[in-house]
Amino acid sequence: MLATGFFPASVLLRSVERYTALVILPLAMGVQVVLVAALLIDMAKPHSGFGGLTLLTTSVAIWANNIILFALAYWQLDRGGPTGRTTGSHGRADFTFPRGDPSDGVPTDWQPVFADYFYLAFNTATAFSPTDVLPLTPRAKMLMMTESFISLLTVVAIGARAINILGSGTR
Repeated sequence: MLATGFFPASVLLRSVERYTALVILPLAMGVQVVLVAALLIDMAKPHSGFGGLTLLTTSVAIWANNIILFALAYWQLDRGGPTGRTTGSHGRADFTFPRGDPSDGVPTDWQPVFADYFYLAFNTATAFSPTDVLPLTPRAKMLMMTESFISLLTVVAIGARAINILGSGTR
């Protein structure tokens, strides 16, 4: 996350960035789960105050936020985080990425970048399962399962209710 053109890429700044992300991301994910639960509970009430458009836009916002949060989490955890991947002091791989064939121009020292983790998070939230990137560790599996669960609740429960309200023209 640190732009080396603007800040010196010191070990201290990288450590602060990593530990800040490792504290803030679980908190943000917890808030996400609480908000989804509160929304589901309020939707279950006979006369909830949510209109169809409000529910639809809320479900899209929750879904998109889910993707961003989990992409950042995957990026920070896998192989020692961005610093571990760039300095060569790799931690244990949480995910296995398809690398392609070197004859296709794929470098032998290829490393995943943020876009790869964003793609992983998008596919997990959309397909509710792994696609081409497979989880290797229990924490990666639990993170992907949590992301899929939040996405499933958001799309199925909240999104379906929004479409139902919009289709029937009632509140």
